[in-house]
Amino acid sequence: MTTAAVAACLAALTALTSGAALAQSPSAAAPYDAAQAQVWGANAQGLRGYVFVLLKTGPKRMPDGPERDAMFKGHFANMARLAQEGLLVYAGPLDGQNGLRGLFIFATQDLEIARQAVDTDPVIAHGEMVADLHRHFGSAALLAVNEWHPRLVKPQQP
Repeated sequence: MTTAAVAACLAALTALTSGAALAQSPSAAAPYDAAQAQVWGANAQGLRGYVFVLLKTGPKRMPDGPERDAMFKGHFANMARLAQEGLLVYAGPLDGQNGLRGLFIFATQDLEIARQAVDTDPVIAHGEMVADLHRHFGSAALLAVNEWHPRLVKPQQP
């Protein structure tokens, strides 16, 4: 990607994120929070590096049954552990098209650290899925997902 293309992408992302921040007050820019920017490792455009992982269908589909159920229970427990540790900032399923099953975003730019975390997942260990890791540059505010998501989950009524 050329320097001009990178600059254009950054400008577009900054415009989008600024627009979102201005939703409550379109006439005034959101105040810059230097302390939070430093905590989250944001650059001047509010961006930081991550590792983006695509989870794809692997070579060894585990047959339906208790072992498969246990593998996926371990998959969700592993994601919760990595999120609690602050390494996994986002995870979610994909539609399965073209073998794409899910994604992870890790709060590191180090592919080896992300690879070690991915390798702890039972779906990877069993070959149900394989992981394709990429460096990614995006909004540092993504680090707020693990803090805010639990506040958005409506309690189940008994």
